[in-house]
Amino acid sequence: MNELDFSGKQVLVVGGSSGIGNGIAQAFRAKGAQVAVCGTRANAKDYSPEDGSDLTGLAYAQLDVSNASAIETFKPSFDRLDVLVLAQGAVIYRRGEFEMAGFRKVVEVNLMSLMACATRFHSMLRDSSGSLIIVSSTAAYHSTMGNPAYNASKTGAVGLTRTLGEAWAEDNIRVNGIAPGLVDTKMTKVTTANPKRLEGALSRIPLRRLGTPADMAGAALFLASPLSSYIIGQTLVVDGGLIL
Repeated sequence: MNELDFSGKQVLVVGGSSGIGNGIAQAFRAKGAQVAVCGTRANAKDYSPEDGSDLTGLAYAQLDVSNASAIETFKPSFDRLDVLVLAQGAVIYRRGEFEMAGFRKVVEVNLMSLMACATRFHSMLRDSSGSLIIVSSTAAYHSTMGNPAYNASKTGAVGLTRTLGEAWAEDNIRVNGIAPGLVDTKMTKVTTANPKRLEGALSRIPLRRLGTPADMAGAALFLASPLSSYIIGQTLVVDGGLIL
């Protein structure tokens, strides 16, 4: 028996149109799953490889997770769900998160929408004894001086993972999380595209390299598989040693 074979399983990755979510979506597809992803743009063709997007073989649907009613009324293209991955994320640089409008916007996407999506699909996950994986960040474990909303929301995501892990265990839903470190995606270009910043960042990572979406995908496959059948409420730090 191959515990990492997801043939016949249905997976949904919210925020799966690019970056970490896209890497996770493609990893599940490679292991045999039927995979649907949600993103903010109208159609799959609105994404390109330059966005860090590979939507080959994935079912795509538009979903604006900053809109609570859009989540409530979202009609999935599938009638069962085995694995839900919540990988949506937002950040505002240049001190934009110190303005309340910016703070609210980031918290709405990074924290409020996690609960909205989790409750929206709770019954489907309960029916399949499924798995919920919440993508947070190593920012939950240290200060990020210029980004108070990102930090508070990602810290909240870790707490939500713990709490839903306990609350939904009785429904046979296993809830766990992943806290990525510095991963080479569109969202981290502010660091990775700046040679001086990149050098400083790499010097703090014991493995001396950036993470990749594929690195995060390995953790997601594990957490959704029978290999982790006795793990609930935990957030797995996947950061090359960054926060050690």
